[in-house]
Amino acid sequence: MKEILSIIERETKGKCFRSQKYSIDTEKVSTIDYTEEKEIVVDKSGETEKQQGYIDLRKLVKDISKDKPLFKFFLDGSRRVYKIDDIAYDQKVYPIITGQIGVGCCRRDERKIKKLKVVNENVIVLPIDANPDNTRHEQYFENIKTKINLYTSSFNKININIDKILFYTPKKDQDSKNLAVAKVQDRMIELEKELVSNLAKENYLSKDAYMVKDGSLEYKEYGSKTVNKYSYASIRDNYSAVVGISKSFNPSLARKKDKTSMAKDIAELPIYHRTPAFMYESEHTGNEKFAIWYVRIRSADHCQGPFDGVVKVEKILMKDTEQQKGLNTNEINLISANIINERNPVCYGNDNRWANHIYPIYLTETFVKSQYISNTFFLNMF
Repeated sequence: MKEILSIIERETKGKCFRSQKYSIDTEKVSTIDYTEEKEIVVDKSGETEKQQGYIDLRKLVKDISKDKPLFKFFLDGSRRVYKIDDIAYDQKVYPIITGQIGVGCCRRDERKIKKLKVVNENVIVLPIDANPDNTRHEQYFENIKTKINLYTSSFNKININIDKILFYTPKKDQDSKNLAVAKVQDRMIELEKELVSNLAKENYLSKDAYMVKDGSLEYKEYGSKTVNKYSYASIRDNYSAVVGISKSFNPSLARKKDKTSMAKDIAELPIYHRTPAFMYESEHTGNEKFAIWYVRIRSADHCQGPFDGVVKVEKILMKDTEQQKGLNTNEINLISANIINERNPVCYGNDNRWANHIYPIYLTETFVKSQYISNTFFLNMF
């Protein structure tokens, strides 16, 4: 299947080196993401009722245990990234990065979790230097993708295609490999947004049928808000019934007004309690406003670290009143209590992040990853 590299080499007038192929991804053991860079300063309340200390949810958790669960849909995005060669353009050598992307949504049907929608893409990432004319990049790389799918004979036998060729602008102060991997991540986020948009348009999501998205809702803004279909201005209405739950977060980046860390407060959060919600906005998100809070769904007594069993919860503030006064406290309590009620069963022994997982998200993540081609097979495609 080395036809793919030959086509890229020929069409882009580059020189491939037939370098070693390998998977870039590594499994994280810790549930704390120490690579997170955004500092969160807790200087404004994110809920309508002013709260002091931890909020006890035990009674509400019990009271709603026999009600219909608030969460009906569960979304997860995942990607695997590989380096499959190096290629030279104008005396500069760049990595050729490829990736498998999977985005899936499962739904709760009575007591079962079933597949609703799944999107898979195989992508290649090249530097913008691969286009010698330096114009109409979208069309140029789309044409190369079409030729790869048309002239790679092996694809016809195994029913596999390259779905998109992504491209990036090299920067002197940044590793090209990291820029390429970021492009795969960005594409995964785009597919997540498209899937949520489709579900919203098809009236799946409502105040009685919320979606849990695995991970943060703090999408990075790109380009002009007026022309970017993925900007918050364009997608905000789709997220009125969507909550983001992060298993991995850096607690030291949450800081109080006096700039001291909230890490100790989060670590000491009692079981089935939440922190007060606070309002957060940043340039990273185009100054979009969120309500953010932490919930302990499991005790850390039998876990590896003090933050095991705590999840970070986010919701986009939709209305003008919410952006001024915060999210309704009753809604925050209801969301938090439903998250706690999703804590069982556990996936202990199957995932080292088990203490921070809610089971439907674990099942969705497992389903999405089951759709991948094996690493060995995928690398041998090139």
